[in-house]
Amino acid sequence: MIKTATTYYKTPIGIAKIMGDTNGIKEVTVLDENEVSENDLKKSTPYCLQDCVVQLEEYFKGERASFNLTVNPKGTAFQIKVWKSLLDIPYGKTTNYLAQSKALGDAKAIRAVATANGKNPLWIIIPCHRVIGSNGSLTGYGGGIWRKKWLLDHENPVKQQSLF
Repeated sequence: MIKTATTYYKTPIGIAKIMGDTNGIKEVTVLDENEVSENDLKKSTPYCLQDCVVQLEEYFKGERASFNLTVNPKGTAFQIKVWKSLLDIPYGKTTNYLAQSKALGDAKAIRAVATANGKNPLWIIIPCHRVIGSNGSLTGYGGGIWRKKWLLDHENPVKQQSLF
């Protein structure tokens, strides 16, 4: 059995806890800074997680719009189907839960789709933050609505218009 490795990476909006092994990244979650010790933050990153850390660094610097990682999330067949559909939402764009449900072939599955989004184990890498309410509201985000807003603003910064 392959041992799961863990590392922590400090982001502008919390600590990313990254877990995975040679078969891929299993989980990326966001924690508040007080949930992680300084010792954990100082530990070296296991080789199998280094590319994930580099790509997250690039994302937060505004240098990366998509991830190129081997991922291995655990979920039901339906959850994995929903998570894969999230990868179709372009960087800097949003969709809503109803549109995502329709794209998956069943508008009535909106609650199941929203629930599956909420169980997404790969924070940022599978961009569930790009799904908003049908009325444009920032609903349902496990990392906190303020993080969802930050990520959406990061991906689609308002450009200052020239006055002259």
